[in-house]
Amino acid sequence: MQKKIPVAVLAATGSVGQRFVSLLADHPWFELMAVTGSDRSIGKSYQETCKWLLADPMPENARNLKVLPSSAEDLGGIPIVFSGLPTDTAKEVEPYFARAGMAVFSNASAYRKEEDVPILLPEVNADHLSILQAQRKHHGWSGSIVTNPNCTSTGMTVVLKAIQQSFGLSKVFAVSMQALSGAGYPGVASLDIIDNVIPNIQGEEDKVEWEPRKMLGKILNDKFGLADMQISAHTNRVAVSDGHMVCLSVECSSRPTVEDMIRVLSTYLGPEDAQHLPSAPKPVILVKHETDRPQPRLDRLTGNGMTTVVGRIRVDPLFHIKMVILSHNTIRGAAGGSIFNAELFARQQNIIS
Repeated sequence: MQKKIPVAVLAATGSVGQRFVSLLADHPWFELMAVTGSDRSIGKSYQETCKWLLADPMPENARNLKVLPSSAEDLGGIPIVFSGLPTDTAKEVEPYFARAGMAVFSNASAYRKEEDVPILLPEVNADHLSILQAQRKHHGWSGSIVTNPNCTSTGMTVVLKAIQQSFGLSKVFAVSMQALSGAGYPGVASLDIIDNVIPNIQGEEDKVEWEPRKMLGKILNDKFGLADMQISAHTNRVAVSDGHMVCLSVECSSRPTVEDMIRVLSTYLGPEDAQHLPSAPKPVILVKHETDRPQPRLDRLTGNGMTTVVGRIRVDPLFHIKMVILSHNTIRGAAGGSIFNAELFARQQNIIS
């Protein structure tokens, strides 16, 4: 590209916001031009007010950015905004930017259930961006809101898409083991999680049972229709820093063999539009053949944290096939996912040169 697209990060000092800042540092298409934060951080430099949580150092291009309020005027017409806002704040603030003509790529759950807002995974449902024309008409704004899914739904849905496409899907049973970083910072109290597993994450099971059906569904009359399948989920918090695992069992429309499933998952490419974007996972799905993989510590950074890793594919005595899925929750399941979505948007809207 001759000229990069200026972008901003909302709630840039939070844990997801920091991941946005880190991933945007050397992005070939986007240039971080502005960051926003809480009232107590406004006017300070990013390095002065941000308690940096990531192992990689704070990017040089972000250190001296002045933290701004979350207002379109202060962001000076920047066309693409990445939102790491909490859900309650996002519900109020994100439409404000869409009305100002900006494309909002949100990590929050505030608008995922709206009938004209896509939950986007480019390697799954790139065609769902076509709803934005109807969204603009419905709301009377020139911008847009695009969400990425819950971080547990992400890797699971990538796998379900490959299965749906080849074998059809009727029933899904999922048990998650979710990393601590999914709770944000400071997150779960140490005395609650050390030597322990917490067998409930508030509101999570509803998201895991519903969001994949929207992503695997189709647009009908300018709104989303849900895929015709049943999903049952148990969600658990475990003492792992990054990387969400899902133990998945599926019943298909036609019964696949284990060999068929391995072939379909390992060769899955996704839509052509998504295959050559800067953040596109390479490969989309990596199938591990060891008897004890995937493991978060060993496999979460596969494909720069964007690849979905699958292992232990075997016959399920109650359903058809069962397996274990791993995806990086703060990269593919959060900031990296939103950036990937914005790349697809930029490509489809012809705003890259």
